[in-house]
Amino acid sequence: MPDHPRPAVARGPARPDVALLPKAHLHLHFTGSMRHSTLVELAGEHGVHLPDALAEDWPPKLHATDERGWFRFQRLYDIARSVLRTPDDLRRLLRETAEDEAAEGSGWLEIQVDPSGYASTFGGLTPTVELILDAAKEAARAAGIGIGVVIAANRTRHPLDAKTLARLAVRYNGDGVVGFGLSNDERRGRAYDFEGAFRIAKRGGLLSSPHGGELLGPASVRECLETLDADRIGHGVRAVEDPRLLAQIIDRGVTLEVCPASNVGLGVAATAADVPVRRLYEAGASIALGADDPLLFGSRLAVQYELARTEHGFSDAELAELARQSIGASAAPDDVRARLLAGIDAWLSG
Repeated sequence: MPDHPRPAVARGPARPDVALLPKAHLHLHFTGSMRHSTLVELAGEHGVHLPDALAEDWPPKLHATDERGWFRFQRLYDIARSVLRTPDDLRRLLRETAEDEAAEGSGWLEIQVDPSGYASTFGGLTPTVELILDAAKEAARAAGIGIGVVIAANRTRHPLDAKTLARLAVRYNGDGVVGFGLSNDERRGRAYDFEGAFRIAKRGGLLSSPHGGELLGPASVRECLETLDADRIGHGVRAVEDPRLLAQIIDRGVTLEVCPASNVGLGVAATAADVPVRRLYEAGASIALGADDPLLFGSRLAVQYELARTEHGFSDAELAELARQSIGASAAPDDVRARLLAGIDAWLSG
């Protein structure tokens, strides 16, 4: 069972449970999807010492708007990744993640991974990707959901490394890889520098889904939009600071992967109510709510919908529209889309 229970939220008895609302989850990182109980268990098996922030004081108190805070966040993530030592560990992570997604109403998941972080453990980039894809297919079958993989480059590494990953991602287009991303601290690597890698990915038929507009402002979002030809932008919430940019995002049909709990956890917003979900929605932006890294932020996908309901006053019809937007922005096959959309109508009708 999931070990990220949804907190009690006051709501009228007639309102349907958001965990039963069919949806797609488009912003979830690989290691960050791990259950906390699994982290603790694997750390014990492999002799990995966990700091208090990942053990007794979990979930950690984070604030990454300064360089020191981001370094701490990244250090905790790297420690968590270090407990994944065997193929069975990876398979377990994906199996449990798929189970948790199904319990949250997510019928389609696109999980993001930088295989470079695991390659030294699992025999190189290609064997790592093949292991992850095989484990994802196995997990999807067992949980009864669909899973696509987004291969992500790391902003803090050389752009040539990103081109290598883009070519690898294109090779597995049609065999589980659906998109190409760009993650890590956007203050340490401009999107502009990775244009070549994204050109390879787009020409190879993959979705472009870089991070931007989280720790930096509208200029970072604009680079993702114009230079990387983004189909979706991870976070992108800072676009509200530039109405002209936001209008471009809407006109192009680009979806923003908004992650309320992680925006608060990293200090991008002071409270969940300060995350501009309502402003983006009312402006006409397409939004796909995401959990980002449940292992570090302590909540999964359904909580993000509950926050939209309780902190931003979203009606059930509006929550249903958010779910539709997540599906529309996904790489889910037509039959999966049709099934999930029909489920949304059924949820809304009660």
